[in-house]
Amino acid sequence: MSNGSFPPEPGRRGGTLAIVLAALIPACFAGWLLWSSVGGAKDDGAGGTGGTGAPTTSSTSSPPPPSSGASGASGASGASGASATPSPSGEASGDVPGEGSGKTLKGKVVVIDPGHNPHNRDHPSQISRSVDIGTEEKECDTTGTATNSGYPEASFTLDVARRARTLLEARGATVRFTQDGDRPYGPCVDERAEIGNKAHADAVVSVHADGAAARERGFHVILPKSVRGGGADTSAITVPSRHLGERLLDRFERATGSEPARYIGDGSGLDVRGDLGGLNLSTVPKVFIECGNMRDSQDAAELTDAAWRGRAARGIAQGITDFLNE
Repeated sequence: MSNGSFPPEPGRRGGTLAIVLAALIPACFAGWLLWSSVGGAKDDGAGGTGGTGAPTTSSTSSPPPPSSGASGASGASGASGASATPSPSGEASGDVPGEGSGKTLKGKVVVIDPGHNPHNRDHPSQISRSVDIGTEEKECDTTGTATNSGYPEASFTLDVARRARTLLEARGATVRFTQDGDRPYGPCVDERAEIGNKAHADAVVSVHADGAAARERGFHVILPKSVRGGGADTSAITVPSRHLGERLLDRFERATGSEPARYIGDGSGLDVRGDLGGLNLSTVPKVFIECGNMRDSQDAAELTDAAWRGRAARGIAQGITDFLNE
């Protein structure tokens, strides 16, 4: 021990230690509170923050998709997930943006009729022959129209129809086509109707695109007129077909953002016709949908876009789903 120092007495040593501890403990506790309040601690758990306190997911990430049961009501136009972005292919886990189908189509039969046939142009004599549509005679089929750049209606209708088939089958529906690009031409309009009739389809949709004048825009749905004559009798299907058409109109508009055509009828997007064999000869609910005008540059830009065709297919599939679950 050092020269001139003496060990403290036991009582004095204990008292000194108690005084020191009494001073240090409050100071340490205060320091810890100050350090904690300025963010010194890190949360690397499920809270989603790292050492900097920034979110671990990118701020540009899309919001999570809504659950399939988020909105099953057909009239819910302002669904919270409406800003969800479709995948580049045009397919998405949802149907109409912000809405899942929420409904099954098990046991339902749907016939999709892709308008025209990519090979019709190679068989002019066969498709130009006349067939009986009940009230008159018309051509077996036509080549369809095309955009100014040469994209054929027949290619468009097959692509949209195939996309819609995928969605409907995922919901449990049995889906049949009138043609899948697997026939040399046709089928003729009378056979197209017969395919739906023989399948006892719960709904038939014929997919088309229009060939109107430039600067005429929009889509429309064609409904069967009440006709009777020869082999035609639509008296039993006009009402359910209108219901199907109305559901398609609503869902297609919401899925694509397109507006009903103003150059057809009264601008409502619904047109009633009695001169189409595919409708006149149908004995099951059936409509045509003209998805846009291929001769208009703005409509053509959408019709030739794969992502837009995906949205069109979802609108068609959801309209059919709504109709079959009424």
